[in-house]
Amino acid sequence: MDTEELSKEQRILRLMRKTLGNVVRDVTPLGGRPNPLTGDTIQDIKDCFALISERERELAEQLNFDSSRPYFRDGAQPSAQVLSFVKPGKE
Repeated sequence: MDTEELSKEQRILRLMRKTLGNVVRDVTPLGGRPNPLTGDTIQDIKDCFALISERERELAEQLNFDSSRPYFRDGAQPSAQVLSFVKPGKE
């Protein structure tokens, strides 16, 4: 599998995750109303999310992607400074 194929698969997985999340958000009942989805359907959705995550991890390993560090498409690392916040005293 070349990088272009992996990239296409990653885009597909990302879109599937987003679409599935939107479906769940759209059918989530408000204000204590009963859920329109059955327990089996809810479990199937959870299984789909788990499979998507598992495949994304496999693809990241194939690309030697270190998931503990943020990834920036252009390769540039942002410069950041640590700020110290001090709560002002009451005067």
